[in-house]
Amino acid sequence: MLKKFKDLSEKEILALAIASEEEDGRIYGEFADALRESYPATAQMFEEMREEEVVHRDRLFAMFRQRFGDRIPLIRRENVKGFIARRPTWLVRPLGVNVARKQAGIMEMEAARFYAKAVTRVQDASTRELLNKLADEERKHQATAGDLKEKHLTEHARAAEDQSREKLFLLQVVQPGLAGLMDGSVSTLAPLFAAAFATQNSWDAFRVGLAASLGAGISMGFAESLSDDGSLTGRGSPWIRGLVIGGMTTAGGIGHTMPFLISNFHTATVIAAIVVLFELGAIAIIRHKYMDTPFLQAAFQVVVGGILVFLTGWLIGSS
Repeated sequence: MLKKFKDLSEKEILALAIASEEEDGRIYGEFADALRESYPATAQMFEEMREEEVVHRDRLFAMFRQRFGDRIPLIRRENVKGFIARRPTWLVRPLGVNVARKQAGIMEMEAARFYAKAVTRVQDASTRELLNKLADEERKHQATAGDLKEKHLTEHARAAEDQSREKLFLLQVVQPGLAGLMDGSVSTLAPLFAAAFATQNSWDAFRVGLAASLGAGISMGFAESLSDDGSLTGRGSPWIRGLVIGGMTTAGGIGHTMPFLISNFHTATVIAAIVVLFELGAIAIIRHKYMDTPFLQAAFQVVVGGILVFLTGWLIGSS
């Protein structure tokens, strides 16, 4: 059972902050280790960021001991509603340098929002002072990261861009939209083509596909909107994210369902199969552009997955 952030005690808030700083420090250390051989300058940047997290953790430790003693409650991000679940990108080898930088930017933004929110839940003056200072430092962390990039990456630095806008667009639109498109495009293939091959009737297949698409869209939309209220993570309104992922899930299923409005069953099936290929190709391109997944790897994953689901529907429908 997840706890709501507003229900946390001051002791639990400090314990959560300590656990968060420890985890972020470990992640930056993993980034540094994974990139040291191929990207030594970027690795040094992450090592310095890790050291900053250690300083933050030690200051939180001192405050906790002063107020509550040495026994720290076991509470982590995953125990509190409103935090993004960390994707284990730092465990992947080889680790893409752009993936690491993007993940670090999201972590910095999330930490700043957490401390700003935590200040409003704490009454003790010394604790509020510490949390305010940490919030200010985390807000400056992005600028600090930029200085570190300039210091370490020199001519290898990326072209300047509006990183904040890109991260928000990624969090609020691209990630939920891509998840919805993938779910809708793949999950509806089996029931749609199973119904098509079982009935040999375009209208029956269309109704099954429409029902599967709408059902998947509603389910994904509610699941996303209820998973995170966005207050700590900067992911925006849960209703907007729910609408995005629900709409894209429905669209992913509707795309290859519409051809079955054609009365000729064989023509409709061929066109639907072609639409599926275009959908899977679009997913691979989006993953390559926004999620830094190598194109061939992304294409292999979605196309092979789609083909397996299609074959499942064909086998069931033809049996």
